[in-house]
Amino acid sequence: MTATVGDTPVAPPEPTGSPAPASYPVLRWLTLATFVVILNETLMVNAIPRLMAQFDVTARTGQWLSTAFMLTMAVVIPVTGWFLQRVTTRRAFGTAMALFGAGTLLAAAAPAFWVLVLARIVQASGTAVMLPLLMTTLMTIVPEHDRGRVMGNVTLAISVAPALGPTAAGLVLQVAGWRWLFLVMLPIAGGVALAALRRLENVGEQRAGTVDVVSVVLAAAGFGGLVYGLSGFGAPEQAAVSPWLLVAAGAVVVALFVLRQVRLQRRPSGPLLDLRTVTHRTFTLALLLQAVAFLTLMGAMILLPLYLQGLRGLTPLQTGLLVAPGGLAMGLAGPRVGRLFDRVGGRPLLIPGSVLVAAGLGGLALLDATTPYAVLVGLHLLLMTGLALVMTPAFTISLGSLPRHLYAHGSSLLGTVQQVAAAVGTALSVTVLTARATALAAGGADPAAAFVGGMRWAFAVSAGLALVTVAVAVVMPGRPTPAEPELQHG
Repeated sequence: MTATVGDTPVAPPEPTGSPAPASYPVLRWLTLATFVVILNETLMVNAIPRLMAQFDVTARTGQWLSTAFMLTMAVVIPVTGWFLQRVTTRRAFGTAMALFGAGTLLAAAAPAFWVLVLARIVQASGTAVMLPLLMTTLMTIVPEHDRGRVMGNVTLAISVAPALGPTAAGLVLQVAGWRWLFLVMLPIAGGVALAALRRLENVGEQRAGTVDVVSVVLAAAGFGGLVYGLSGFGAPEQAAVSPWLLVAAGAVVVALFVLRQVRLQRRPSGPLLDLRTVTHRTFTLALLLQAVAFLTLMGAMILLPLYLQGLRGLTPLQTGLLVAPGGLAMGLAGPRVGRLFDRVGGRPLLIPGSVLVAAGLGGLALLDATTPYAVLVGLHLLLMTGLALVMTPAFTISLGSLPRHLYAHGSSLLGTVQQVAAAVGTALSVTVLTARATALAAGGADPAAAFVGGMRWAFAVSAGLALVTVAVAVVMPGRPTPAEPELQHG
């Protein structure tokens, strides 16, 4: 348990030695379950057009299947730091998988569109717990000298899953109806959950405490409003409320949430999301690095399907197959990058990785209407390989720089920032593409040329932002810095 001096918690001592060999199977089961729930997040990308026809809804309404999922993740993840410190590993896992299974079953049987959206919200509530639970458990039981290797194996799951989602959905939709996206997933998720619960052991200690309702409300309104407002920039139809107004209101509420957490740090019950994580310089640098990297990744993920399907006329299945090699390369590189990190540290990986990310995005900014598909696949592979070199070391260094009792809050903050970065990346890419394409069309360019011009500008902006990752990588330490006593940050 965490001791206190006055009103300020003091970090417990870091564990010494290696964990018992029985601890590592916990990670294998958590990783497999996380793969399953994250795969589901991108399954709907290829199904939305079919669902629009099935339920006779507009494009803007159809996008709620993705928006509601992302919105729920942004609302729930800030609460997981508090939640994971107050329940056992088995209970957290069981709760997450039960929610995911219930949402999947409801989605498969959904008689109306609004029921399907509700099912996606329930699914996302379970998904939001899994990645922070996996990362917190990893940091708790794996000694520092082995974290790179283990984090690399985890990256294999969390990187390949979203890349395979659209491809898997395309294969299912090619031979069956949309309900089979959930009917296929349900027994897989159920089997993994039951098998894991028979083998999972509880890790770490729990703390008593009540949840601060005001913080929950502020987190939901702030992060939810921010992500919803950002998603409005990419909507195919005009929203009733300006996205700029929603983003501004969300930012104000997030600021109130931050102030509330700072005040709660001095109370025995503690904050909902402990922001003392950002007082650790290395964690903050790694958080910035991952946010920008994730922002550029999501920009590429939204632009490439628009280019391949809207301009080149490919089917969703063909699009998924073309981008699958990049996702697979990123995932398969994860374990190797992790082992290299344990041997050489982060800087020899972060610096060339961030350069590759910027180079890949810069190359994509040169695409035109006739670029060979082999060139596109090669550039996408370059981008994803660079991200593999960045993400595994950044995850390991960031959480490794925190004291043990902040692992759960650090994992939650990373997940929250990723959701916001995903929304920013999508909104920024679509906004730049639309603005530039509109300007070119007004100047007399044909629709195809205007689209190519807009897409080039969007990729160029992402490449420019990727240079931030290069700058941060240069000043990042090669290894996690020793966590300073929490008393110094009260």
